[in-house]
Amino acid sequence: MIRGISLLFLLVFLSLFVGSFMAADISLGSVLYASKPNQTWSSPSGKFSLHFLQITSTTYSLSITYDSSVAIWSAASADSSTAVADSSATFQLLTNGNAQLLNGSGAVLWQSNTSNLGVSHGSLDESGDFILMNGSISVWSTFDHPINTIVPSQNFTTDKVLTSGLYTFRLSRIGNLTLKWNNSITYWTLGLNSSVNVNLSQPSLGLQTIGILSLYDNRLSSSVIMAYGSDYAESGDILRFLKLDDDGNLRIYSSSRGTDVSTVRWSAVSDQCLVYGYCGNWGICSYNETDPICRCPSENFDPIDPHDSTKGCKRKVELSDCTVNATTLQMDNTRLLTYPPETSNDIFFVGISACRLNCLSGGSCVGSTVLADGSGQCYIKTSNFISGYESAALPSTSFVKVCPPVVPNPPSFSEEAGNGQKLKGWIIAVVVLCTLFVLVLLEGSLWYFLCRKNPKFGGLSAQYMLLEYASGAPVQFSYKELQRSTKGFKEKLGEGGFGAVYRGILANRTVVAVKQLEGIEQGEKQFRMEVATISSTHHLNLVRLIGFCSEGRHRLLVYEFMKNGSLDNFLFSSDEESGKLLNWEQRFNIALGTARGVTYLHEECRDCIVHCDIKPENILLDENYHAKVSDFGLAKLTNPKDHRYQTLTSIRGTRGYLAPEWLANLPITSKSDVYSYGMVLLEIVSGRRNFDVLAETNWKKFSLWAYEEFEKGNVGVIIDKRLAKFEVDMDQVMRVIQVSFWCMQEQPSQRPMMGKVVQMLEGIMEIEKPPAPKAAQEGSVGGTSRKSSNRISSFSTVEISAGAPFSSSSFQTGRGTYSERPSSSLPRDGK
Repeated sequence: MIRGISLLFLLVFLSLFVGSFMAADISLGSVLYASKPNQTWSSPSGKFSLHFLQITSTTYSLSITYDSSVAIWSAASADSSTAVADSSATFQLLTNGNAQLLNGSGAVLWQSNTSNLGVSHGSLDESGDFILMNGSISVWSTFDHPINTIVPSQNFTTDKVLTSGLYTFRLSRIGNLTLKWNNSITYWTLGLNSSVNVNLSQPSLGLQTIGILSLYDNRLSSSVIMAYGSDYAESGDILRFLKLDDDGNLRIYSSSRGTDVSTVRWSAVSDQCLVYGYCGNWGICSYNETDPICRCPSENFDPIDPHDSTKGCKRKVELSDCTVNATTLQMDNTRLLTYPPETSNDIFFVGISACRLNCLSGGSCVGSTVLADGSGQCYIKTSNFISGYESAALPSTSFVKVCPPVVPNPPSFSEEAGNGQKLKGWIIAVVVLCTLFVLVLLEGSLWYFLCRKNPKFGGLSAQYMLLEYASGAPVQFSYKELQRSTKGFKEKLGEGGFGAVYRGILANRTVVAVKQLEGIEQGEKQFRMEVATISSTHHLNLVRLIGFCSEGRHRLLVYEFMKNGSLDNFLFSSDEESGKLLNWEQRFNIALGTARGVTYLHEECRDCIVHCDIKPENILLDENYHAKVSDFGLAKLTNPKDHRYQTLTSIRGTRGYLAPEWLANLPITSKSDVYSYGMVLLEIVSGRRNFDVLAETNWKKFSLWAYEEFEKGNVGVIIDKRLAKFEVDMDQVMRVIQVSFWCMQEQPSQRPMMGKVVQMLEGIMEIEKPPAPKAAQEGSVGGTSRKSSNRISSFSTVEISAGAPFSSSSFQTGRGTYSERPSSSLPRDGK
């Protein structure tokens, strides 16, 4: 009996062993059948499988899948699209070493072309690579012939390409990642930071299992992070993969085993409508509540496929068939997308009417776009393929040449619903306007009888009546009025990169700050538009713009007055007796308030505003020491030629707070502000400039020295010595220091969005240990390139050494009190 049980156990063990062996090695002559959906060739653990994956009830694709559901490779047809097989299809590993996908009719849909190369067997390994082997040598593999997906352990080099329809993804010789449409239009590029001053020899791209997309080269000391998924380093049985989707966007996905769900963790193009050709030829991309949608420019066009709006549109009547002269369809807030190289000879600097007429009179022109961003650029479109984007936030107008009559699109459902409320809306509008008129009339009468003879109440008082009762538009002042209110620009409050600021008192006794702008190149109309945009940006932590002056060469802005001036006067002042010493609670509230103000500019405004010059001098404090960010919107106002769609390229910030991409001449985004904010955050903790080099810091920049001390757990030496007399919440200090180092990461993709910064400061979001910048790792002041290591450690607890930074006998904290003792550590629980 025992012998029988032992024999049975042995047979089961042998069957499992043989099954595992057969799963790893596929012998010549093996066949897979589409009619047997449960038949698979699997990796030893069964994590990856090669089998027929059902597309519809009658069609299949030959695919390698993770967890039997997520396709990471599929056999492709000649046009690089997935080869679609019928239910009678087979996949054979022939005895001559060639692998073939045959339809039921016997037609070859795909083959490996490995006949007579000595293939002895096939194998599917634990990384998902299907390999045809000549003994122990790889003859052909799916990793060397990718279709649209890269998985961990897969080496993506410059000779490889990901393809999805008309879209391709490549790695260039200089290390740039590029997305192209039709192999001609490059609509997205991600390059190395110019601080990586290395001529690459054989660059390759790889995705780590923790979700970091890295660039490798034998001339780099370590890999360089190009992108990372939002769940990187999260534990679990998770496959992360990079995929070029059929909508032209490149994304990093995460798929947990057993869920059959893939979640997007990173996208190359954050705005899907900026993917060239997403809506097809003459398709116009816009958004509903959450998702991009496609439509035709007008009813002069028909959709090519009524069931798939991304296939594009076609004219009902071609221009060559017009019975009368062609006319133009005007599309407001719409841009016909333009990417190099198609714009090389078709850019003009003309007005909106001239841009329209140039296209109308040009025989080859089919459409034009004029930008209302101050550049005056007019793009003439002569291409056979037009891709458009419509958004209320786009400062552009487009014209499309059509045969008359012009037939606009019918209103959407929401517009029709709105029309049903027009009568009610008009009644409300009339009542409101009449009420405003009566209020203005009463105030005007009161002023006329009581104040008309008082010279103090000149033109300013009338304008302030409108300011109080009208729509909130900025007040326009004359230059003489501001000259009088500032007593001839006598009392200077400060001077920055945009001009000097003077204290002024308006006729209604309101104290204001008057900024004289320098270097204004914009015309009158554009200047007023930008001022209106700035004045409409309201937030508790933003300095409010009251009015402006645009008179001849004079350009001035009038702001609310901030009694306590700028933050730098408090952080870097040595005069403690003057009251210019902020305690920790005040500093933390200033840091949090500043973060909320910048978050509003980046994420909550209708249009994202990149500040470009965040520093303590531009953080003002009111009478209660509440922080308000100033000078936002001025980068665009003072140099419109440097403004491009979603990016800025001209250096406008202050050295010492500039993100590396400024100096590298790379696109400037909201992440550049995050870097500057991180620098300010560390200064709030330390009370000293980050770029100071002193003997106390071993002649290193303070920010680099501070990270070294943070690594050692000596957080106490980073804190401003003057705070020794105050109570300090060390939990808050730790959060602030960690957030500052996250914000100062050299790769923009490593830095958090400002909304996440606020959550981390508030303690809502857990903070992992920030990686060390390259300069801190190497102990060099000059290094600016962020390199990565394959090892990312999580941060849970840091022992804080008091060191000897304080002159007082003890340092009070919100969690307890500790004495100044070298090499002692702070208890985390305050006991």
